[in-house]
Amino acid sequence: MIPSPVYVGLDYHTNFIQVCVLDAAGRVLANRRCPNDARAVARWVRRHGRLHRAAIEVCAGAADLAEELIAHHGWSIDLAHPGYVHRMKGSPDKTDYSDARMLADLTRVGYLPKVWLAPESIRELRRLVRYRQQLVDERRAIKLRMRGLLRDLRITAPQAIRPWTKAWLAWLETCDALPTHGRWIMDRHLENLRRLNEAIDEAARRLDEVTSDDVMVNRLREQPGVGPVTAWTLRAELGRFDRFASGKQLSRFCGLSPRNASSGERQADAGLIKAGNRQLRAVIIEAAWRLIRYDQRWRHLALSLRGRGKPSSVVAAAVGNRWIRTLYHEMKPLGLAA
Repeated sequence: MIPSPVYVGLDYHTNFIQVCVLDAAGRVLANRRCPNDARAVARWVRRHGRLHRAAIEVCAGAADLAEELIAHHGWSIDLAHPGYVHRMKGSPDKTDYSDARMLADLTRVGYLPKVWLAPESIRELRRLVRYRQQLVDERRAIKLRMRGLLRDLRITAPQAIRPWTKAWLAWLETCDALPTHGRWIMDRHLENLRRLNEAIDEAARRLDEVTSDDVMVNRLREQPGVGPVTAWTLRAELGRFDRFASGKQLSRFCGLSPRNASSGERQADAGLIKAGNRQLRAVIIEAAWRLIRYDQRWRHLALSLRGRGKPSSVVAAAVGNRWIRTLYHEMKPLGLAA
């Protein structure tokens, strides 16, 4: 007798996984905790039928578990968008039992809001890119503290020296105007700044090394206005361009499309959509500013928008929106080869 097909929802936790198994009619066959181990989960689900499809919400560790279930146990499993799943639940209550059942039921009826399961190489690249960005954020915070300390003590550098140059840092190391405790604090900041600069350089070298043979990264770096950091971030966060159905869909994923705020006879936009990866959107906006400065095509578009009274922030977002859509058509053919 062929086992009946079942649908599975997995609610992931560090120490255990809540597993809900439904039959084709939506009846709960089982809903219990299992150890956080792919073999244990697969073995327990087999006791209730033949897996047809499963779902697990995106969170830290979920992608690795999903990939292990696919590679070693032959599962068909999708990652679910946690925000959309929560909105579809329609209840303020939250339990592991109900979350796992909701995932299983959405999979059964075909309404699961799916998220792309990136391969391990892309997930590893993301970790590197995000680690480098964490170091950059730490460096920015230290710089803000250093400038805040100088303002608090009413100390200004000579006007001939530009901030954060070697000459400016050398002046700061020998500045006699700092009081005793201020001097000690500034020395600690300078030490941390040097450490972070070295760590950022080391992370950049590693990224350059691991992406040296990456076809998509090399093609991206050939694009006007795209430097290594932009190329690394696009590759890590997008993975491949051909997973998007259109340039418009890609733009919305990047958080660069205007949000529709229409009602009745009123048709209007309400700024950029409040979604997307912030780091991804930031590097695209930075690339847009470079294109506006150095590329005639995008400078012409920016001047046209400014002539219509658009503020600079809207101009940069619009250029970034158009540019990423154009880039989509250039990079999409590389999807299968990258």
